[in-house]
Amino acid sequence: MSHRSSVLIALLLVCGVLPTRAGDEKKSPWRVTGQLEEACSCNAACPCWFGSKPTRMQCSGGQVIFIEKGSYGNVSLDGLAIGVMGQSPPDKTMMESYGNWDFATIYIDEKADPAQRKALEEIARATTPPAAPPDRMKIRYVPISRKIEGNEHVISLGSVGSFSGHLFAGGLGGTPKIVNAPGADPIHKEYQQGETTKQAYTDAGQKWDWSKTNYMYATFETDSVEYDKHNAAMTQMMEQMKKKPPAK
Repeated sequence: MSHRSSVLIALLLVCGVLPTRAGDEKKSPWRVTGQLEEACSCNAACPCWFGSKPTRMQCSGGQVIFIEKGSYGNVSLDGLAIGVMGQSPPDKTMMESYGNWDFATIYIDEKADPAQRKALEEIARATTPPAAPPDRMKIRYVPISRKIEGNEHVISLGSVGSFSGHLFAGGLGGTPKIVNAPGADPIHKEYQQGETTKQAYTDAGQKWDWSKTNYMYATFETDSVEYDKHNAAMTQMMEQMKKKPPAK
């Protein structure tokens, strides 16, 4: 396995690639435009994006997608949000931890109606890796909110979690950007780098309380066609890699 391939597959787990699974029913087409807010326990920038082990023993954190304009078939998703929080097993790269995360919880905006909740769940599954076994993957409905106070972005998942972060200043002006990172999916094809002021979480048997850790922000526009193509290519790559003998 090449170094680039190892990094690519590792990053698929972080940046949200879900391979198409046999037997899945045909899904409605979807399109979303909005912003990504992401934070984890690693130092900035998160080394898991580059095939290295987490700064701490585990990478603990997740992302929240705020949809400005969105649709799933004929269901409008304007103004709704989806969050995902998870944790990798100790002392493992994302490649090594694939399928064995301690947990992964999808958070659906509680103000969504039943049709919107179903649509948001399908989009979350299409853009989130199946990193945890089914018995460790849950879905919850919570209020999801964001406040922007100057340079600080404050994100809340009801009473169970929150994080706030701000972008770094670049050495030549502006803010640092990571473009086309190895394994980048459509939502993460370009993001800005910063650090958290605080990250707290008290769900799934966890109690996190971090500060000065990895924070990322991005704006995006993507759809089911783009993700289907991306996921199909990644699924093919993973199947090919399974057939290769392990590196000595």
